[in-house]
Amino acid sequence: MSNSLIFPPHLQEGDRVIILSPSGKIDKSFLKGACKRLESWGLEVVLAKHADGSHGTYAGSIRQRLEDLQEAMDDEKAKVIFCSRGGYGAVHLAGKQDFTRFKQHPKWLIGFSDITVLHNIFQQNGFASLHAPMARHLTVEPEDDFCTLSLRNILFGNAFGEEADCGYTCAGHKLNRKGKSRGILRGGNLAVLYGLRGTPYDIPAENTILFIEDVGERPHAVERMMYNLKLGGILEKLSGLIIGRFTEYEETRSLGKDLYGALSDLVKEYDYPVCFHFPVGHVSMNVPLINGAEVELTVDKKEVKLNFNTEQ
Repeated sequence: MSNSLIFPPHLQEGDRVIILSPSGKIDKSFLKGACKRLESWGLEVVLAKHADGSHGTYAGSIRQRLEDLQEAMDDEKAKVIFCSRGGYGAVHLAGKQDFTRFKQHPKWLIGFSDITVLHNIFQQNGFASLHAPMARHLTVEPEDDFCTLSLRNILFGNAFGEEADCGYTCAGHKLNRKGKSRGILRGGNLAVLYGLRGTPYDIPAENTILFIEDVGERPHAVERMMYNLKLGGILEKLSGLIIGRFTEYEETRSLGKDLYGALSDLVKEYDYPVCFHFPVGHVSMNVPLINGAEVELTVDKKEVKLNFNTEQ
């Protein structure tokens, strides 16, 4: 993967967004809600053929989901590929994309969780993408929701202008390790990233500020995955580490301490900044992050700042 990724163009009113479901099947009410929200931004919204499909736990067969993704990538008028939800299944599509037409007409890929697979594929092919809320969020959260507005501002080019506050500020955490560093922001769901280790879609460690989150993973499973990154030489090469929200698990203290404490011990030998409890993950405050953006991470005792390079 290159350090300099191509950023798809900003949106304008009337631009086309294609909603598809590359992983799990989705409640149709969330598709309807996402359509309504995106249309309220002045966008043309197109539902992919199998967006509301059902094939076991998936939104369609592998062939159907791949067909929807490839058609969206090839659509010359579309500016956004909006993934309706995660779940599991995007890995079925790995390595089967043709980027020939996409390279002529780049688009923003939006989603998180299982969509981390697609983010890594798009980055491996040289394109930045948006780790951001999906259909359920756009349906259930209010119009003035911070993450929804942030997503809209990034897409329309209003977030990182010279006058804007180009990034996020959040509260500090007792385990944070102070420091300042620059690098390329990359990351997503830890279990998905772990599943791509050793493949062409593994993320490069050098010059990377890595962000991770997960849901429903037991603490020892999270620690095991992090040890893989440690023993594989990934953690030592990073420029910074952002530990997001780990949710829907039982804190049994099976590691002898809580999960954050165990992760803090695991990375204590490195000298780059580390922050905990950053607002990214399976939570309502899931701020949009640009995979492939140049960022500056500043971790102080009282707050954490993640600022984006405004010249992209």
